[in-house]
Amino acid sequence: MNGADTAFVLISAALVMLMTPGLAFFYGGMVRVKSALNMLMMSFISLGVISVLWVLYGYSLAFGTDHGGVIGGFDHLGLKGISVDTLTDGKEGIPVFAFVCFQLMFAVLTPALMSGALADRVRFSAWTLFIALWVTIVYFPVAHWVWAEGGWLYELEVIDFAGGTAVHINAGVGALAAVLVVGKRIGFRKDPMRPHSLPLVVLGAALLWFGWFGFNAGSELAADGTAASMALNTQVATGAAMLGWLGYERIRHGAFTTLGAASGAIAGLVAITPSGAHVNALGAILIGVVAGAVCSWAVSLKYKLGYDDSLDVVGVHLVGGVVGTLLVGVLAIDGLAGAGQLGKQAVGAFSVMAYSFVVSWLIAKVVDLSVGFRATEDDERAGLDQGYHAETAYDFSAITGSTTRKSATSAPQESRRVDA
Repeated sequence: MNGADTAFVLISAALVMLMTPGLAFFYGGMVRVKSALNMLMMSFISLGVISVLWVLYGYSLAFGTDHGGVIGGFDHLGLKGISVDTLTDGKEGIPVFAFVCFQLMFAVLTPALMSGALADRVRFSAWTLFIALWVTIVYFPVAHWVWAEGGWLYELEVIDFAGGTAVHINAGVGALAAVLVVGKRIGFRKDPMRPHSLPLVVLGAALLWFGWFGFNAGSELAADGTAASMALNTQVATGAAMLGWLGYERIRHGAFTTLGAASGAIAGLVAITPSGAHVNALGAILIGVVAGAVCSWAVSLKYKLGYDDSLDVVGVHLVGGVVGTLLVGVLAIDGLAGAGQLGKQAVGAFSVMAYSFVVSWLIAKVVDLSVGFRATEDDERAGLDQGYHAETAYDFSAITGSTTRKSATSAPQESRRVDA
């Protein structure tokens, strides 16, 4: 066992775990105050549900013995056959349990990413059922395709160092499919739906940025030069993407918004995730700038195409994931760049998009027809916090003499998007 690498992977796993509550703050600040707690819970519940499913069968399906390049076997159900002395194969020399823990945090985060697209309008119990089915039928197989020996995209040599396809494209297109089943929020494009707390948004983005070093550098599974390069590229791509987003926003809309800065940073983190280990720092800057500008443009598509992606999961995660996945085929410095690799990257990106969209739509439809996915109209208008959690995010009783304040839900103070 390599003690240094083991410690590095365990610390990285803890950093990735922090990303889920960071995501909860990021999304939670963007919704209206009446559903802020519900938004936090839609991310936070993933820590409970997916952790259990991962041990029961998720790790086995994702990283067990390959079956036809599409799914793992049942050889590690309940982590059977793994002991504290079992080490990973290859150069890493780390306990398999460390790898299991690290990959668990990826499985937790991925369905949580989708929650922002469905903000303000789904039943909490139905959402919990949806993510349990989604990770089982969509995430675990796709993770096997991309990262497990024998997986068909792994054998095709598609580059996805830390999750551009399996995490971001997968979650982004899955969110789009679910949105099309659930439908638009009441008052979409008519009522103000602005974020209730931009400071929470910035806090969440900062926590995500911090945790992403574990997400990206930790995927090397060793404390070595590749991990160091990935960490550097993560930082510079994120900064460049923030500038790219703000630059596009200033030219298009005449303002540098706080929400734009936070969203641009996330776009850069998404885009460098699949590519950062195979490009140099200049390539990372280019990927960041392109991702920031393109994602800033892409978030406006929902108004043109008419789908209600509440918090721009499609525009940031799907589009950013595609940008990073494709550009590594052009910018890779290790002799892989070229038409051949670009073609492989396109196969990886669009095959995951097709599978995830179709299966996610079917899962959402089954949930909707069986238990009802959409919140009742009364709950949606009043806010999901009281309806599903019997709580409110902020207690205004000391000011108003009651636990609610009409202006807190009807007249948020900050702008959602300048083109909203």
